Amino acid sequence: MEGVSVRKIKKICVFCGANSGKDVAFVNAAFHLGEVLGKRKIDLVYGGGKLGLMGCVSTAVAQHERQVLGIIPSAFTINNLVGETCGKEIKVATMQERLVMMMELSDAFIALPGGFGTLEELFQMISWAQLSIHNKPIGVLNINGFFNGLLSFVDHAVKQEFITPRARKILISATTADELVDKLQAFRFEPDPALSKLKWSPSSSQKEKLDLTLRL
Repeated sequence: MEGVSVRKIKKICVFCGANSGKDVAFVNAAFHLGEVLGKRKIDLVYGGGKLGLMGCVSTAVAQHERQVLGIIPSAFTINNLVGETCGKEIKVATMQERLVMMMELSDAFIALPGGFGTLEELFQMISWAQLSIHNKPIGVLNINGFFNGLLSFVDHAVKQEFITPRARKILISATTADELVDKLQAFRFEPDPALSKLKWSPSSSQKEKLDLTLRL
């Protein structure tokens, strides 16, 4: 990290599966990521509950006495569907409200292995960064090559000129938690000259909540 400016990261939002996956390495990596965040004095924002990898990473962060914030749609709390959140919990009405709050309250984003929900959250954050809605670093923890296919597809989309080389730099990847956090801290946002001119304004009716309505 010598000679590289380091971004101050106090809270990282982790997207990951509510299942544990087939490979025990996923569980071990989730616990280890939580330990790394705890040792680096970084707090956690996540989707709430204690299922799967979400429960692993949140438990590990809490065990290292760092703050854990679960942001969860109220529908998931009915009949204790996802279990008790490890730390403070904020209930929201919709999935979109959940993702906006995650963006606002976090300094960076990490995706662990997961399913459609994890991928949706990951690509939503990438898309919003491309549109200069935020300038926060985003990375995937590529455990045992889990994201190899996804990264290859993204590179294929670059070759086919659907994703620009500049936008491709938004998505960071690493195979260890320490390496990934180091990369997030060293990340330098390069806004698209055209897209950075877009005006994204807070809604006057929602006060502090971000309104993702495009103002031309």
